[in-house]
Amino acid sequence: MNALIRISTGNHQMDEILNGGFPANSINIIMGQPGTGKTIFAEQMVFHHATDNGRTILYLTTLSEPVAKVLTYLQRFTFFDQNKVGSVVHYREIGADLARNGIGALQPCVEEAIHSIAPKIIVIDSFKALHDLAESPQEMRRMLYELTGLLSSFETTVFLVGEYTDEHSQTLPEFAIADGILQFLRSTLSTRDERFLRVLKLRGSSYLEGLHGCKITASGLDIYPRLVTPKVAESYAAEIERVSSGIDGFDELVGGGLLRGSATVVAGPAGSGKTTLGLQFALAGTKQKERSLYVNFQENPSQLARLIKFLGSDLEEIKAAGFELLYVSPVELQIDSVIVKLFGLIQEKNIKRLVIDSISDFSRASSDSDRLHDYLYSLLQHLSLKGVTTLMTYETVGILLDDGKDTASISRFSNMSDNIVLLGMGREPDFEREIRCIKARATKHDRKAHKFAITDSGIRLS
Repeated sequence: MNALIRISTGNHQMDEILNGGFPANSINIIMGQPGTGKTIFAEQMVFHHATDNGRTILYLTTLSEPVAKVLTYLQRFTFFDQNKVGSVVHYREIGADLARNGIGALQPCVEEAIHSIAPKIIVIDSFKALHDLAESPQEMRRMLYELTGLLSSFETTVFLVGEYTDEHSQTLPEFAIADGILQFLRSTLSTRDERFLRVLKLRGSSYLEGLHGCKITASGLDIYPRLVTPKVAESYAAEIERVSSGIDGFDELVGGGLLRGSATVVAGPAGSGKTTLGLQFALAGTKQKERSLYVNFQENPSQLARLIKFLGSDLEEIKAAGFELLYVSPVELQIDSVIVKLFGLIQEKNIKRLVIDSISDFSRASSDSDRLHDYLYSLLQHLSLKGVTTLMTYETVGILLDDGKDTASISRFSNMSDNIVLLGMGREPDFEREIRCIKARATKHDRKAHKFAITDSGIRLS
């Protein structure tokens, strides 16, 4: 069987989603409502293929924006190259011809371009607008049939861009002949918009299903493939290695230290010591020559530097020793982009200890709680295979260890975590801080509540 020849999108992550790119010489639809990023994606792909030693590219605009306006906005992106316009990338505006002569004007224009410039890629934006000019569905189908025959007889990859909806994908004829369908979506939140894409169809090829995050930046469209659970290993080598937390009395609480590659959830209310505990765990790794990554969504680097100094360390010194810090504002938090950055750092820096402070911010930033749960589960499975010992904090509402107010929310993390540790305040009159390990997988642990204090050297259990 001959290997399927593919056309790269110019984006490594998108090619990963498409299992290498779009099939060559195919007809594809890029659909989405205005502002979702579909045109930017098409333009970014066009200029990726705009090489001096390659074939030309044709970009046709119909009844959408005039070419002058398209080029004006394109200049804002770093992928745009003015020198390629007119020599490699040919823009043609056919809106006036369509308005005068109807949709039948499209095919002669495409045929003339095929014979004159022999384009490797053809983009028609917006193809959906042609439906507004068609006198009947039959005319549209006839034009589409003739156009498809023309394009199929010539070695060119075609992209039909349009403001299509899910309903259109079920009724309009171009979706029946399309080899690939890529959909862009936008979800509006209170302070920002979340953009996603998904592949609805890719004929003759596998692809990564589901929603994938994306973001419009100065370089074009950044894409974050959905995290999937790693393949199950054919055999398991049971390694019983424990790592020290660096916290006085904590290792004894969890049976002698945390197992290498395990995941621990530390849950408690604001002010109970979750960040201090997480930082101590990360700093202990640095002292033991293990690179640590601290992911934080609340304290900015300046605030964190003060806390690190309180614990007897200097931020710049521990960075030089292998401590990595990833700060993302909770206002701009997008799960997909954080996961991509996190994975990149873990691989690049050979991280062995990871602290995420906190997954409560993930929950607030996510518009889909089930998607968040699947993300975290897949993430922890990947980290376990890499031997990364992970500690995640979670903010609860209940102050007491046993008031049960957050039982349901904490239990959501039970199947994905090896250990669950609760922090809380004691009862009147002292309200001393307390800690309890309610779960430690495959470990004989202490389930009793123990008092602890936060001292100049960090958390210390009584």
